[in-house]
Amino acid sequence: MGYTDSTSIISDPIALRERAEEDGYLFFRGLLPKDLVLELRRQILGVLDRNNLIDRGHPLLDAYVNRETVLADDIDRIVAAGLGVRPELYAEVQRLELFHALPHHPAMKTLYRNLFGEEVFVHPRHIARIMVPADYNHATPLHQDFIHIQGTTNVWTAWFPMGDCPRELGGLSVARGSHQLGLLPVGYAQGAGNYASQLCDEPEWIEDDFRCGDVLTFHSHTVHKGQKPSITDRIRLSGDVRYQPASEGIEQRSLEPHCAVTTWEDIYAGWKNDELKYYWQQNDLSMSPWDESIRWQKEKIC
Repeated sequence: MGYTDSTSIISDPIALRERAEEDGYLFFRGLLPKDLVLELRRQILGVLDRNNLIDRGHPLLDAYVNRETVLADDIDRIVAAGLGVRPELYAEVQRLELFHALPHHPAMKTLYRNLFGEEVFVHPRHIARIMVPADYNHATPLHQDFIHIQGTTNVWTAWFPMGDCPRELGGLSVARGSHQLGLLPVGYAQGAGNYASQLCDEPEWIEDDFRCGDVLTFHSHTVHKGQKPSITDRIRLSGDVRYQPASEGIEQRSLEPHCAVTTWEDIYAGWKNDELKYYWQQNDLSMSPWDESIRWQKEKIC
């Protein structure tokens, strides 16, 4: 079952909130400019190419992997970091100015301003998913984002592919209406995050083919999972960005670079524009302490 396209109601806050409350997700075809997303794709693939992960027998943007490099890579370090690539390579991606600027695009901020009914705060901790086709890279298990974010539950994640992403490349699936179940217990699982939500009944999973510029967004309690890619030699690139009402609480780690692979000072060193550097320091944020017990506060429910 494909995602319901909410583009027609993006300027109607009431309709937007009603659909968000019912489904726990919102989907928009072509919300981000295709040329900007493709430029970000080119820059990230350039990082991978400089690290010999790209098969140069194909055009760069096709993202074919260099199998020899993958087989010779330090698998233990990659698995331990859970990033899909070596931490120092991921730090190179984090230094890309466009990677941090794109989430602030006016189309995104307008969407969340309409959804929240107030000013929007964009989390600076952005995540790049670099799914290199290798046995050690597992699809992200079904989970809720809140246990990894905390702060307010009213955080919405935006997931967007960096390029066309048909299902055979492994997109994202959402369990429609699962946010209404509240916070679920978790167990250990392989894949990003290392935790899987425990569901009693099989939910209504939604999946679709994604196009460059599409955006899927969902509530912090909405259960979702990565689709396992078919046998392919192509790398899948996508981004995760979080948004919340500016007046609500945020946890400190959401203000830090993802997985602490580097520092903000290092990330900003080569930027041409200073506007987004430490932008959150201009906000009077309400800080919310981390609570480790949130992950374990429920017994298995079935």
